[in-house]
Amino acid sequence: MTMTAIVLLVALAVLPAALHPIARRHRVTPVLFAASVTLVLLAATAIVAGIAGPADGVGARIAQCAAVIAAVTGGGAVVRSVLVLGGVDPWRSDTPMSTDESVSPTPTPDDPDSTEPLAAPPLRGGRVIGFLERGAVAVTLIVGWPEGLAIILAVKGLARYPELRESHAGEQFIIGTFGSVLYAVAVAGTAHLIVS
Repeated sequence: MTMTAIVLLVALAVLPAALHPIARRHRVTPVLFAASVTLVLLAATAIVAGIAGPADGVGARIAQCAAVIAAVTGGGAVVRSVLVLGGVDPWRSDTPMSTDESVSPTPTPDDPDSTEPLAAPPLRGGRVIGFLERGAVAVTLIVGWPEGLAIILAVKGLARYPELRESHAGEQFIIGTFGSVLYAVAVAGTAHLIVS
């Protein structure tokens, strides 16, 4: 049973690569589908880990490494879907959130035939920052240093402070950060269930 939990955790680390083409689409349903699959697999892993006995030795180290990778890779679709459910458009900040399946880019004022969005999202680099944030959160929890969460969130808040004055940036920051951190905490908690 413990090996099943480890295999599920490794699958959770690898799954986002398979779902990446689906989650990258600029539509609501593919992102929600990718996030749902990721969360169902995470829940199944946590249930199996809770039933199984603790892993030790190499199995425990594999589970911890897989948890960090799963926290980093799996959070993208989850964070985008949390933003969508929160009413923030994760693809463009210049238009109101649309739940229509045929979301299409808005033409620019200079060129009506252009399909470029009017403005770049207010929080550039969010994907890379999210990877680093989720990885750091998972590592601090797995090594048993939960105080590190305060440092990670303080550094992120201070670094993003100048950008938070732009329209919708505050909402995107808060919703995205909570979604990202909660997902990383859930994955690290699942690894803790496997190891202890």
